[in-house]
Amino acid sequence: MHGVDSRYAWWRLAASVALSTLGTVGLWGVVVIFPAVQADFHATRAEVSFSYTMTMLGFGAGSMLLGRLIDTRGAFFTMLLSAALVAAGHALAALAPSLWLFSVAQGVLIGFGSGAAFIPLVADTSHWFAKRRGLAMAICASGNYIGGALWPKIIDLLGRDYDWRTTYIVIAVICFVAMVPLCFVLRPRLPVVKGATALPAPHSTRALGLSPNGLQALLAIAGLGCCVAMAMPQVHIVAYCVDLGYGTARGSDMLSIMTACGVVSRIASGWIADKIGGIKTLLLSSTLQAIALLGYLVSDSMVSLYLVSALFGLFQGGIIPSYGVIVREYFPPKEAGARMGIAISATIVGMALGGWMGGKMFDLTGSYHAAFINGIVWNALNGAVIWWLLIRQNRRLVFA
Repeated sequence: MHGVDSRYAWWRLAASVALSTLGTVGLWGVVVIFPAVQADFHATRAEVSFSYTMTMLGFGAGSMLLGRLIDTRGAFFTMLLSAALVAAGHALAALAPSLWLFSVAQGVLIGFGSGAAFIPLVADTSHWFAKRRGLAMAICASGNYIGGALWPKIIDLLGRDYDWRTTYIVIAVICFVAMVPLCFVLRPRLPVVKGATALPAPHSTRALGLSPNGLQALLAIAGLGCCVAMAMPQVHIVAYCVDLGYGTARGSDMLSIMTACGVVSRIASGWIADKIGGIKTLLLSSTLQAIALLGYLVSDSMVSLYLVSALFGLFQGGIIPSYGVIVREYFPPKEAGARMGIAISATIVGMALGGWMGGKMFDLTGSYHAAFINGIVWNALNGAVIWWLLIRQNRRLVFA
């Protein structure tokens, strides 16, 4: 009943997607309220962007530490803790008397708690599927982007009638009331398969001629590069639209479209990864992301920005799940949560750094043109690392 590829595994996946959608609200909510927070605290664009940086740093720490916790204590306990942290974080952020305390609440509570609602849940999901593992992991990772499609519009609608502080209190209540019951679906522990806790990895890092920590380090470098690039549109699209005179609502629309399209590409990438593997899927997604970033350099009309935002979502959505697939292909199952947490933490540091760099470059130049170029350069770093891994993989296969 509670075995690998069972009906329960799919119900568990559905609950995990819902938890991810709810639990990662903090990654999207702070972006939408940037203009309001900036005005409330009389801050610069770089200063208010730092609150997002704190959120992502907390998210990275949560991905690692709560990833290890989900390996040892299970998803039920870990997600209950996540629900409490996310709800408390939004409530305390709403009461913050200064931007510094607001940023602390975003990082220490909201960001850290949200860390469990993404990659640790993907790692947990990977143990419950064998035939369609890549697809299941991608579907679980899509919860984050479903939240990205829904939460900006919800927060924008709330912001029309309430200030950002009241909006954050409403979010706190919604998250706690909805997440706690969903946690009970995750009470069964990992399935037992032939005396093991999960199916073994199909390869080892020796297949790439690397030590486990060597591959982990390369994945971290690649993750940093791809997500500095990814952060520029995701973090600053709302503020960019305000600067162009299109308003917060249009920016929220573009962010929602971007993440909705990202859901499609994440699920598609899971299907592709089951066919060609994680490394090739990651290289494909990274290349397409660079093409979309080039589109932002030549787009400033409303129609073109809608189009490029949709393409950006379609092109880059498969990047993050691919890291999880690579980890499950080359590392032991008992290390899945911790290893994925480390890999994705590097991408989160990239998002944090990229979000801050975009704001800083705007303050220095008065536009986002240089920030988009900076993203393309970092994207090239990601492509170089993954291309090198693919060459080593192919050489090992040829001479095996």
